[in-house]
Amino acid sequence: MSKIVFFELEDWETAYIKAHLKGHDLVFVEKRLTEGVADKYSDADAVAVFIYSPINTSILSKLPKVKLVTTMSTGFDHVDLDACRKKNIVACNVPAYGDNTVAEHAMCLLLAIARKLVPSVERTRKGDFSLDGLRGFDLKGKTIGIVGTGKIGRNMAHFAEAFGMSVIAFDKFPNYELAKECGFAYVSLDALFAQSDVISLHLPESPETHHIINKDNVRKIRKGCVLINTARGGLVETEAILIGLKEKIFSACGIDVLEEECHIKEEKELVLESFHHTCDMKTMLQTHMLLLQPNVIITPHNAFNSSEALVRILDTTIDNINAFFANVPKNKIT
Repeated sequence: MSKIVFFELEDWETAYIKAHLKGHDLVFVEKRLTEGVADKYSDADAVAVFIYSPINTSILSKLPKVKLVTTMSTGFDHVDLDACRKKNIVACNVPAYGDNTVAEHAMCLLLAIARKLVPSVERTRKGDFSLDGLRGFDLKGKTIGIVGTGKIGRNMAHFAEAFGMSVIAFDKFPNYELAKECGFAYVSLDALFAQSDVISLHLPESPETHHIINKDNVRKIRKGCVLINTARGGLVETEAILIGLKEKIFSACGIDVLEEECHIKEEKELVLESFHHTCDMKTMLQTHMLLLQPNVIITPHNAFNSSEALVRILDTTIDNINAFFANVPKNKIT
């Protein structure tokens, strides 16, 4: 029976894995994997970790029997892939778990803006049922520009199409088969800015995508545009949002991610009690200004946070383990 050691799990996750992963000797450790902790599990055949547990040469030297490292995350920069390869260790990850989940939240933000849902609810809770100032707009017939047509972006394209919206998109690596399937066209970023009634961002953050909307290009965006960002806060310079609101370039914004989230690597960090961060003061003040804007909806990086999405992380991890021990490894990153 193979010994599998899990690190950094919450109680409900431990219970779920116990119920769904059979045929192995399972060990659960609340702490992250460190050199000191690794000494206690030198007989482990596999380890399952989250992003706070580094997998490197020194850790692996204390785990001589390990043949599988599975990280319960999409990102894997905490795993030294070369060190794994040198020891013939298979490493795998969770390539996707919130494709529809995040897109649903993005559409939710857009609908809330379009139909003035937040002020409507706030008003009726006070016993005021007047309609003054609550007139919204239809999504049907509007043009949405989707920046990033990966798995989340393509879900957003499907949702927008279902609402009768015209879809255009920008992606450094266009998927023309997807464009044909969904009936949208790829355009340049400047063309997307100029033509879109709604811009929805679905990119990872990288040096190339950081501040893809910034104070220098925000005025290229069509006046009255709605901005939706459920991807990464660093895609948009906070100052650009404030400029856009002041100059009525943005009629409204739906934001689930803020620029200063201090390099969060994985959404799941946000539901861990151990999560702490510090932020740049200037951007914090600008964010505070955003919170006070009546035409801005900000949610607390919650787009990923559905019961189903978090369970998918565990299901994929279980699947990775079962596949490896059946000699058909999947989701390999080595």
